[in-house]
Amino acid sequence: MKKLTHTAKKMLSRGFLASTLKVATPVLLVGTAITYMSSAQAAINKNQVNQYAQNMRQAANSQNIGRIAELVSDDAIISLSGNGKKTSLNKNGYLKLLQRNWNKTSNYKYTIQISNIVIIDDEKASAKVTTKESYLKNGKSFELITKSDAKFSLNNNKVVLLRSVAQVTTKQ
Repeated sequence: MKKLTHTAKKMLSRGFLASTLKVATPVLLVGTAITYMSSAQAAINKNQVNQYAQNMRQAANSQNIGRIAELVSDDAIISLSGNGKKTSLNKNGYLKLLQRNWNKTSNYKYTIQISNIVIIDDEKASAKVTTKESYLKNGKSFELITKSDAKFSLNNNKVVLLRSVAQVTTKQ
């Protein structure tokens, strides 16, 4: 077989490369766009934070620990102080605390109000959160009011609690 000249090689490779690129470029662009769209996450917004509050209210009032677990980041840190005590809980500790308290009470009701929502970046927001939990324990009525500074993050396009520093007040 005859050796190709340098110019012939260039022309052949350009023709091959050019025709390959004409076909491959749209396929690459579509593939890249699909990959980007599937891995991209919408930016966190105030409506999503407010939706978080509705979801948390529904989950707590139905005492659905599994649903609450979905609303709390795996990396969550929840710091509570009140009645002269302080504690910091991870997600698992927080869920266990809720479950223990629900098991000891009846007539549980939960409300949540979120205010002063600030969008920090595409994936994080902060807000002031006030919750009220009322219940009966040993025949007595109790109300826990928790005021916290909370941080939320976006996880798979859903808002989850990331951090909470809270002051808890108990009323009888």
